Amino acid sequence: MTAEQLISFARGAPSLDIVDIEGLKAAAVRAFDADPAGVTAYGTSVGYLPLRKWIADKHGVEPPSVLVTNGSLQADAFLFEHLVSEGDVVIVERPTYDRTLLNLRNRGADVRQVTVDADGIDTDELRALLESGVRPVLAHIIPNFQNPAGVTLSLERRHALLALAAEYGFTIFEDDPYADIRFRGEALPSMLSLDTQGVVVHASSFTKTVCPGVRVGYLVGKPELIGDIAANATNLYISPNMLAQATVYQFCLSGALENSIKTVCAALGERARLLAESIRRHLPEASFTEPDGGYFLWVDLGEGVDVDKLLPATAKHNVAVVKGSDFLLEGGKSSLRLAFSAVTAGEVDEGVRRIAAAVREIS
Repeated sequence: MTAEQLISFARGAPSLDIVDIEGLKAAAVRAFDADPAGVTAYGTSVGYLPLRKWIADKHGVEPPSVLVTNGSLQADAFLFEHLVSEGDVVIVERPTYDRTLLNLRNRGADVRQVTVDADGIDTDELRALLESGVRPVLAHIIPNFQNPAGVTLSLERRHALLALAAEYGFTIFEDDPYADIRFRGEALPSMLSLDTQGVVVHASSFTKTVCPGVRVGYLVGKPELIGDIAANATNLYISPNMLAQATVYQFCLSGALENSIKTVCAALGERARLLAESIRRHLPEASFTEPDGGYFLWVDLGEGVDVDKLLPATAKHNVAVVKGSDFLLEGGKSSLRLAFSAVTAGEVDEGVRRIAAAVREIS
């Protein structure tokens, strides 16, 4: 690694070495061979029907409860358009995904952030907000290896959140693209699987387990809701990308998805471990929660470090990061989100060395 090469902790995408290129090529060939008419036709707005059924089986629902979209961000946009009007209160985590904040604010939503700690969103703080008279239509939650904080919502808080949604009449949007990328510990049940009151809409994608370029995401919810959103999707684009979805279906059907998940988990688990070790070594004053999975680590560099001043310094040292303030309505001035998904194991320590050098430069 030379000083001239950029090391990027900025983008939540897998590095090319952990993408199953050969498996995807073979899946695309099988898609054309198995269903040339389906791959090349317009298709239906609910997505490629065999993949829709595969997703339904995975989540224990019937196909009418599933809509397959062009990436999960489009699934988010469809749901926000359907449920959120100008002035509506929406609960999000503090911090949360920057594009979620942007999309909700562009809709004119009254966005309220509730603190995230090592066990996920603070349901006691949320209850106090609800008891004060705030009435949200939606709570957007990233339950597993949250973007950007990297934390996982505990089982106790999943149950608490479901109870609050049923009591106060809001929808939980369970935005869950990272669930399968677990390095340590036992998987927790999704809120969708725990829901007995019909308060959860679930979203996920194949971006993190297959590759971002396929742009295949999905929504799972009540059939009536999915039907209404599908009707809007028909007017928008007739159908999503049938070729990409058929390729993903063949990839899943062959068992390549399970192998891909194992590869991604092994590689990212090692990178996350090395990142945590390097932060402890080079940035001993920093505080963070080491993630058990996912793509991201949230680090607070402590008082005296202003990330608005830090970013130009990191750029000068050829290391890319994302400011914590991008994920908050206010605050985050001493925090960074570090994505370890696209850095190789050999780049991690050098990247953190460069961040530490930038911190010393501005301190």
